[in-house]
Amino acid sequence: MSTFVFKALDLSGAAASGEVEAETKQAVASQLRARGLIVTDIEEQEAANAGDLLARFKTVKSAELTIATRQLSTMISSGMSLLRTLYVLEEQTDNELLKEAFIDVRKDVEAGLAFSDALARHPKIFNDLYVAMVAAGETGGIMESTLIRVADQLEKDDSLRRQIKAAMIYPSVIGGFALLVLVALITFLVPVFEQVFKDFGGELPLITKFTVALSHLVIGRWYLMIGSVALVVYAFRRWKSSDKGQIQWDRIKLKFPMQIGDIVQKVALARFSRTFSSLVAAGVPMLEAIDITGRTSGNKVIELAMFEVGESVKSGGTLVAPMIRTPEAFPVLVTQMIGVGEETGAIEVMLSKVADFYEDQVAAAVKALTSILEPVMIIVVGGIVGFIVIAMYLPMFKVYDQIK
Repeated sequence: MSTFVFKALDLSGAAASGEVEAETKQAVASQLRARGLIVTDIEEQEAANAGDLLARFKTVKSAELTIATRQLSTMISSGMSLLRTLYVLEEQTDNELLKEAFIDVRKDVEAGLAFSDALARHPKIFNDLYVAMVAAGETGGIMESTLIRVADQLEKDDSLRRQIKAAMIYPSVIGGFALLVLVALITFLVPVFEQVFKDFGGELPLITKFTVALSHLVIGRWYLMIGSVALVVYAFRRWKSSDKGQIQWDRIKLKFPMQIGDIVQKVALARFSRTFSSLVAAGVPMLEAIDITGRTSGNKVIELAMFEVGESVKSGGTLVAPMIRTPEAFPVLVTQMIGVGEETGAIEVMLSKVADFYEDQVAAAVKALTSILEPVMIIVVGGIVGFIVIAMYLPMFKVYDQIK
């Protein structure tokens, strides 16, 4: 299929333009006539150039999308038409990728496509949650309030990501420093001592033999180490990208020690609760909300559990019954709150409270983890340096004992 750019007139004589995907120009003309448009020009869009290929690597930050969504809501609530609002966003958006997306969305809306359907054509920018909530807002005629909910959801997700990234900065820096220290000692210090050991003669201690062998490997066969690391990383990513591997990896993450698994679970539950609450409050049908919540939870264990929830609802069952059977995904607090929400008809309120609770828990757990990791990383760095020092000086102590 090719993409064609058209210009046309509607029955009132007003100009219309946009893009249509079809096999031929004749097929485009037939589609436009079916819409009641009089075609004036049809041109096939040019193939992507090198600049377009480079644009694929550009991204839209969550903060940029949040700001644009709030602007969209504000302008629509002030009485501006959707098309005029999109024109304004095109002019105000600095991110080129987001700007191009809004241009495409505006052209699709001008061509008669629904706003949510136009957004759905850009899944890398507007995810399923975004599109579903906009579609619900279109259906219920509450677009501005729905867009505010979408912006709130984006901000909450971004806040969670920032907390996790902030917690990982310190151990990442210290871990990188420890690796550099280890490589420097093995590359420059150990060979000097090795020459001294040869002059001494005799049998080296096992720990020293290991350190010297490691030095030979790093200096003389560094390519094997790099190749081995690359192979392990490749195999791990292949395993993690498979369906079975994703489930196994997400289960393993929930069991990580030092409160890491606890934080992973709380982050997933906070995202699950916030997403589910936002979708239900926006008027998205329950089955669709369950499906989207599972796919956007970020954890396969929760996704599989939500599939069981969807099957239960389809057969006339409750939300909470299959959740109780998956305690590793849904703790008692979550199931009890959702159960009360089902009984009182305030499921979105209960889910919002669960999300608030776990977001606060994530913040507290991240601070606790940071305080634990600081002494642990110091011990690790000290242990690495101490191991090398002991390995190098142990033969000297043996020689000194023999001299005595």
